[in-house]
Amino acid sequence: MNDGPDTFDFADLAVSAMTPLAVDIVGIELRDPAGAILPSFAPGAHLPLRTPGGAVRRYSLCNDPRETDRYEIAVKRDAAGRGGSISMTDDLRVGDRLPVAAPRNEFALHPRAKRFLFIAGGIGITPIMAMMRHLLATEGPRFDLHYCTRSPAHAAFANELAAAPYHGRATLHHDDGDAARAFDFWPILEKPSGAHIHCCGPRALMDAVRDMTGHWPGGSVHFESFGVDAALRRTDRPFSVLLARSNDRVEVPADRSILEALRMRGHAPRSSCEAGSCGTCRTTLLAGEAEHRDFVLGEHERAGQIMICVSRARSAELVLDL
Repeated sequence: MNDGPDTFDFADLAVSAMTPLAVDIVGIELRDPAGAILPSFAPGAHLPLRTPGGAVRRYSLCNDPRETDRYEIAVKRDAAGRGGSISMTDDLRVGDRLPVAAPRNEFALHPRAKRFLFIAGGIGITPIMAMMRHLLATEGPRFDLHYCTRSPAHAAFANELAAAPYHGRATLHHDDGDAARAFDFWPILEKPSGAHIHCCGPRALMDAVRDMTGHWPGGSVHFESFGVDAALRRTDRPFSVLLARSNDRVEVPADRSILEALRMRGHAPRSSCEAGSCGTCRTTLLAGEAEHRDFVLGEHERAGQIMICVSRARSAELVLDL
C-alpha cells in the first residue's frame, strides 16, 4: 500500500461523458484514450486522481465492476470545500484528460455476508451504487437500501433506483433540510439482523448510525467517509506534534492535517484513504488530548490512538509514537 499521494502512479484517462445526476452532482465517465482495458476494481473502490486544479482527490467508483472499459464517478460541487470538487465540476470538459491512479478499496463488501443493509446520504450513494449493481448482476445476497437526501431533486441515480430491479429493495427518504424530519433509523437498527451494514454519507448520518449500532456484532458495520465536513474544518486551529522517537516537533497549521504537516517535514507515515475510514494511518498517542474525527477507533481506543489523516488536537500539543 502506498504511503501517500506523491507515490501514486498516474496515467491519463479521457473524460468521455459528463452527466447531471442531481442538484450540484455531476456524473463523470473516464476511458482509456486508446480504448484499452482499465485496471479492475471491486465494489466499494475509490479512484485517486488529480483534479484540473492540481489537487489529489479520491472519488468512489459507482459503475458495475464488470465494465472493464470505463470508470464512472460522481462529484458533488462543494462551494465550502477546498476547491477540488469545484475544479472537477466547473473546469472539466468532455475530451479533457485527467491523471488517474489505479483503484483502491477500503470499503469492500464482506465476502461471506448473507445479507446487506446499505445506508447512504447525499453523495454517499456512489460506492453503494457499485455494490448494488454488482449484487444484481451476480445474483448475490439480498440487500436493502435506505437513501436519505434533502429532496427528490438532490437524489443521484433516482431514476435507476425507481426501476424494477430495485423494487422492494430501495427506499428513499427526503427531509427538505429540516433536521426534525430526519429519518429515524432506530426501528431498523434496534435488533441486529445478521446483515452487514455499509454506510456512507454526511458526518451526522454516519455518527447516528454508529451510535445506534454499538450493540451489533463486531466487524458487521462498515463506514466510508469522504473526509471532514467543511463546517467542522472552519473551527480548526494550529497546534504542534512531538515525534517521540526522533524528538522532532512539527507545527500543524489550521489548514493542514497532521499527515500533511508530517509529509511537508519530510516524514512518510503510512496512509491510504485519508478520510478517517480505513485505519491505515493509526498512530499511538502518547500524550495530549486528541479531537477524534475518524470512523475506525472505538471509545476504548481513543485515549491511546489517533488517525492522523483527519483528527486534530484539543490540547496545544500531541506526542506521537513516531
